[in-house]
Amino acid sequence: MRCSRRRPIPFSCSLALLLLGAARAPAQQPDEVLVAELARVLAAADARAFDAALLRNALGHARPAVRRQAALAAGRIGDPAAVDLLVAALRDSDRTVQAAAAFALGLLKDPRAVEPLAALVRAVAPAQQGAPEVEAVTALAKIGGDQAARALGDLLGSGSRPGIAPPPAVSAALLEAWRLGAQAPIAALLGYAEDADADARWHAAYALGRLRAGAGVPMLLAALRDREPFVRATALRGLTRAAADSARLEPGRVAGAVRLLLGDGDPAVRINALRALASFRDSTLAAGAAPLATDPDVNVAVQAETTLGALGGSGAVRALAAGLRSAVFALRRQAVIGLAQADSVAGVGAAAALASDPDWRWRSVACEAFGAARDRARLEGALADPDGRVVAEALQALGRVVADSDAALLARARELLGHADPAVRSVAADLLARRPDVADVDRLVTAYQRAAGDPFDDARLSAVAALGAVARAGAEGRLRVAARFVAAVPRPDDYLVRRVAADRLPDAAEAWGPVVPIATGKTDADYRDAVRRVLLPALEGRAPPRVTLETDRGSLVVELLPAEAPLTVAAFLALVERRYFDGARWHRVVPNFVAQDGDPRGDGWGGPGFVLRDEVNPTRYETGTIGMALSGPDTGGSQFFITHSAQPHLDGTYTVFGRVVAGLNVLAGVAQGDRIRSIHR
Repeated sequence: MRCSRRRPIPFSCSLALLLLGAARAPAQQPDEVLVAELARVLAAADARAFDAALLRNALGHARPAVRRQAALAAGRIGDPAAVDLLVAALRDSDRTVQAAAAFALGLLKDPRAVEPLAALVRAVAPAQQGAPEVEAVTALAKIGGDQAARALGDLLGSGSRPGIAPPPAVSAALLEAWRLGAQAPIAALLGYAEDADADARWHAAYALGRLRAGAGVPMLLAALRDREPFVRATALRGLTRAAADSARLEPGRVAGAVRLLLGDGDPAVRINALRALASFRDSTLAAGAAPLATDPDVNVAVQAETTLGALGGSGAVRALAAGLRSAVFALRRQAVIGLAQADSVAGVGAAAALASDPDWRWRSVACEAFGAARDRARLEGALADPDGRVVAEALQALGRVVADSDAALLARARELLGHADPAVRSVAADLLARRPDVADVDRLVTAYQRAAGDPFDDARLSAVAALGAVARAGAEGRLRVAARFVAAVPRPDDYLVRRVAADRLPDAAEAWGPVVPIATGKTDADYRDAVRRVLLPALEGRAPPRVTLETDRGSLVVELLPAEAPLTVAAFLALVERRYFDGARWHRVVPNFVAQDGDPRGDGWGGPGFVLRDEVNPTRYETGTIGMALSGPDTGGSQFFITHSAQPHLDGTYTVFGRVVAGLNVLAGVAQGDRIRSIHR
């Protein structure tokens, strides 16, 4: 989920707000000692600075809320030196602290934690299990290895027991078993295929689908007849052409079973059935998908157009051509792109009519279609577009269409390293990294230096990555990069640049020093302010802040989660107060997955001018969960996404900072290109 990366800004209150706070009754004044303690914990986590004394003291605090924040901070910092502290916290008297400690150990993925986590699960009777045991099981799956696999296998046994609902730890083991990969207990998962508990069935189906194991395909086929729609939808995720091949099943048999669900009453099932059919690349299946291109659910129709593009054939072409007349941006856009896939001549003709549209969005769609049709000449022509967003799309598409070794493409990439738009320069550097050349070192150094003034740092990061590729390609390249770049540029303040160097350019990493701790740009006063404004009220049990998203389709009410992601919530609320999001468009909507917005550019590259470190937490990605979009760890900003359905693979990876509490029906109807009229409190 792409989101540009930004420099930090402080969270200081204005003088007026400070004066307003000073005028309140003394009884409402925060406990400043507590504020200071929580601020230090937040600052350490934000800087990724491991401080054993600080964390030890915070984990021993009298208040469970402080101990919980300390446990989360220890996991986010990521230093294995925290393992012993967190293992001790598994024995905390407060269950919320135990759960946070188990979650944090899952982030650290240290094998030393396996036995303590397994012991935590064993020590609690099934009827008393709850969040600590669930988080312990999840952590075991994340850590992996023989010992963790045995622990989960012991929990699952040989399958379900009739009449007995799986306890929380077993239900979690079913859901998380996919993380074990080749060590996953597939036979045990199959044993829950007909469990009386619907959650157990969908958890098992989800894990089997993620594992892509041939042995699980018959169970997934059987689950297509499940009485619960979310079980059917989950099973469809794993029923692809590759799955049929791995199970040595006739592809037509699997596709036929999937096709029957195109008429399902649940939109999520129809979407997943269409997505599964697309993987078969069989034009005879288009007849079943074509009627859904006019489905009353806009995202079903968008997915139908996507699937028709992949399937091809005359029936697909007719249905997609009809979609070109739609007044809905998302439907017309996907019809053009799908038509270009199914019939390159017809698709290019439709796209050519958009290539001179005054609206940059349609010119960008034209580039997507030219890329789908592999029309190199038209993509090269789009590189002269006056809007950098269109040029970036065209150059990315060319990179997919043209071979890495193509001299003309490399020449254009070198030329576009000097483009005014940072996204264009980022893509250009990425293309040069695919074919490292010592002769490009000076150009890339210049591009790196120019990017210092960009509103986002993608071009700078891409330049470093490309220099790393040159250095790794041979001794001459390494020497040239060391002399012209490492020895010539100062140590960057941007920790993301240093992290790319640590991964791809060892000479720079050695010269610049360690990536952490991070200079966040925030002061102690900034962290205290965030604690007072958002974290402390949440810990004291006050009602969490809510915002309303007014969209073209209706209103969504979102409840924010300050106790889970305080700095993210504080930054988001600050943007809301600035009316930052008003008038933006949902630039990315993937049916039955996510709707994404928060980009002022509108193309997925933009952001607010600052960067947020991840505040991953135990909150799960269920329907209507709001997460921070990223282009890599710790690259959050203003772009956010809302999940259409449960997405367990995102858990513990993307910061959860809110959830939709009213308007889920509106969310289901949001389509790409729709506006967010406003977000307000």
